[in-house]
Amino acid sequence: ITVTKKGNKETLDCITVTKKEDFPGWYSEVITKSEMIEYGKISGCYILRPWSFGIWEQIQRWFDAAIKELEVENCYFPLFVTKGALEAEEDHVEGFAPEVAWVTKSGSSDLPEPIAIRPTSETIMYPEFAKWLRSHRDLPLKLNQWCSVVRWEFKYPTPFLRSREFLWQEGHTAHADLAEADEMVSAILTLYQQVYERLLAVPVIPGTKTEKEKFAGGYRTTTVEAYVSGSGRAIQGATSHNLGQNFGKIYGIEVEDANGGKTIPWQTSWGLTTRSIGVCVMVHGDDQGLVLPPRVAPVQVVVIPLVYKTCTLDDLAPFVARVKDALGAFRVRVDARTNYSPGWKYNHWEQKGVPLRLEVGPRDVEAGAVTAARRVDGLKKSIPLADLAAVVAADLDQAHDIMLAKATRERDAKLKRVTTWDDFVPALDDNCLVLTPWCDPADQDAEEAVKDRSRREALDRAGVDSEDVRTATSLAAKTLCIPRDQPTHLPDGTTACFFTGKPATCWCLWGRSY
Repeated sequence: ITVTKKGNKETLDCITVTKKEDFPGWYSEVITKSEMIEYGKISGCYILRPWSFGIWEQIQRWFDAAIKELEVENCYFPLFVTKGALEAEEDHVEGFAPEVAWVTKSGSSDLPEPIAIRPTSETIMYPEFAKWLRSHRDLPLKLNQWCSVVRWEFKYPTPFLRSREFLWQEGHTAHADLAEADEMVSAILTLYQQVYERLLAVPVIPGTKTEKEKFAGGYRTTTVEAYVSGSGRAIQGATSHNLGQNFGKIYGIEVEDANGGKTIPWQTSWGLTTRSIGVCVMVHGDDQGLVLPPRVAPVQVVVIPLVYKTCTLDDLAPFVARVKDALGAFRVRVDARTNYSPGWKYNHWEQKGVPLRLEVGPRDVEAGAVTAARRVDGLKKSIPLADLAAVVAADLDQAHDIMLAKATRERDAKLKRVTTWDDFVPALDDNCLVLTPWCDPADQDAEEAVKDRSRREALDRAGVDSEDVRTATSLAAKTLCIPRDQPTHLPDGTTACFFTGKPATCWCLWGRSY
């Protein structure tokens, strides 16, 4: 909707494309016109404006409190890592090498050795762990830092989803044994699931990555996977890794056990990024703009005074103040600007996704009530001032439930179980997440063969020779995870892998993924 006021230049820059017809164009318009993102001067580097950073603050606040309940402490390590430290773990550096940004000069002078900007902090932190951890009494060590990282080498960035610098939290812990490390990994993955489902109203599938997709140099990687119905693509939400003892061996992390012997601790690392904001936008937004989940919205309730010639802003101010006071437990903004009409304000705050709008006009004041309009479903009703706090709390909780239920329905409608190859690529072409019986999560050759063959067949079905190099997602199938909740128990003695024909050991979730 474009709102125009005769006689001046009051307009709202509306969304010009639909989510269904042009998903990438819609996404770009929504995040810029809702004032979430500004494009920086360097490709792939974005300015998080207060509206998006406010969402990140809500996620930070909740998650930070949750990990402190697990006795995790915050810290901060330097941005830079030496070349020697980064290259100490071969598999790890191989996994990140194409993305590492290097500092080679100071002023006009060459540095004696290039210094890397952290793509992740294992190689910065673990040499220090080796100094700090001497005895089993020093365990567990549980640290977290909120910071940014840089991952450089790609051509076509997408705000929030694929950027050269992004914000995240990264947790790093060390434990006495495998069981304790696994317990930590599981506890964090549960928190990540709650971030998506309880805060962002986005359903996710928790599971374990295959050997091919696990964290480079690690022992086991767990993940939560989301689905974006608008594009028909999966997206990794967050990961929690059991690193095993590999990094301990490389960096000399060794403690004396209770019997006087030497042992290497079991380590974990885990991270959640600002990608979560992009997932939220893509899952919930509509053709008007953002639809924000109430628990992370920077503004949960906007109050709009309705000024008339016979009822000035000053006349409404005492009642508006009472409304705001009644909503002290919520994040509230009063839009008392006089240079915009009520209609413009309605559309402006709808485009920014504010969950609840309260209108206060002379009739509302007379009735001792407000008129409420809910963003997610357009529900309008009058709420007495005496009941306002309780009704707003219930309406916001209901809005969250509506959003989660809608996203879950859309995801489940595209979750398909396939047992033969002939049905596999057609299901991917129908924008489905595909559950298949799979021979072995450690079989990297078979997984790579599925990826190559699915891409070739998809190109043949589309009648084209190659993909657009700018595409955010490949036509190739990718393993997303071995879901924690398996549809049936495998192996069962009869079910064969959909690709190799060998006995299936598990159900595997595939998709085309960002």
